[in-house]
Amino acid sequence: MDWLTTTWSDFWHITLSAAGILAAVVLLIRLNGLRSLSKMSSFDFAVTVAVGSIVATTLISDSASLLDGAIGVAALLLSQRVVSYARVYANASALIDNQPIVLMVGEHMLDDALQRTRVTRDDIRGKLREANVIDLSEVYAVVLESTGDISVLHGSNGKPLDARLLEGVANAEHVSSASAK
Repeated sequence: MDWLTTTWSDFWHITLSAAGILAAVVLLIRLNGLRSLSKMSSFDFAVTVAVGSIVATTLISDSASLLDGAIGVAALLLSQRVVSYARVYANASALIDNQPIVLMVGEHMLDDALQRTRVTRDDIRGKLREANVIDLSEVYAVVLESTGDISVLHGSNGKPLDARLLEGVANAEHVSSASAK
């Protein structure tokens, strides 16, 4: 029955640690800027997960102090800042980020791309529904982004797809500038 009970000492330890680490995380994120939790790259996502892990460890572990947790979060955010500068100024994006890839062009799914990325046709159909696609003729392309998100480029206004939207995207050559119907 120990898993259902706690002591007053543990209760206060967890409560005060929660307030302290939350305040530290908010302050550090404010100092680091809006990008801190943006998930714009796979590295950003990894930092977000690691921050959550540090917060959890700080809350429930006797071996990690509040200061240890704050230092860990600060170190992660600093490394994220360094990597983001490297991506922008040292053109290190190709080393750090996954390349986005086109999974569907118009009404046709690209089976090779689906297999390579381990995305199913059902996954694509679900994302089409989320994007409020009501007819496959509206679809220009479906892209698996470097973050793991799936973007659906669609429209029904007859305008052609701006090719600049697919710069740096694998399989972009399969997408013509033809407009959706």
